[in-house]
Amino acid sequence: MTAPVMSLGTHLLADLYGCRHLDDPVVIEAALRAGVAAAGATLLDIRLHHFGGHQGVTGVALLAESHMSIHTWPEHGFAAIDIFLCGAAQDPSAALAVVAAALAATRIVQHSIARGCDIGVDPCGEWA
Repeated sequence: MTAPVMSLGTHLLADLYGCRHLDDPVVIEAALRAGVAAAGATLLDIRLHHFGGHQGVTGVALLAESHMSIHTWPEHGFAAIDIFLCGAAQDPSAALAVVAAALAATRIVQHSIARGCDIGVDPCGEWA
């Protein structure tokens, strides 16, 4: 029997295609906030920069459990999402689903990475 892989958290990277609302900071902020809530994470702060001239939005949600960020390219209907959450209680996939729905993504390509697997400790106190 193999021991379960223990990590500090899950880092989810996603490319969203066919998106709408990518030049609207109000929609982007609402999507990030809803994603944080869906993941069960704790929002500490949120910052956005709207580049203007239909050049997109960059935003980051600072979380007690790590972060969630978005970079948008309205001219391509594309958004890059980065969600890193520490601990087993949070669900980055739930956050991604909410953000993708808010942006009406037609296609999602995602990769998940277990972070800190070689540390050999339980910093979040959840592996017992």
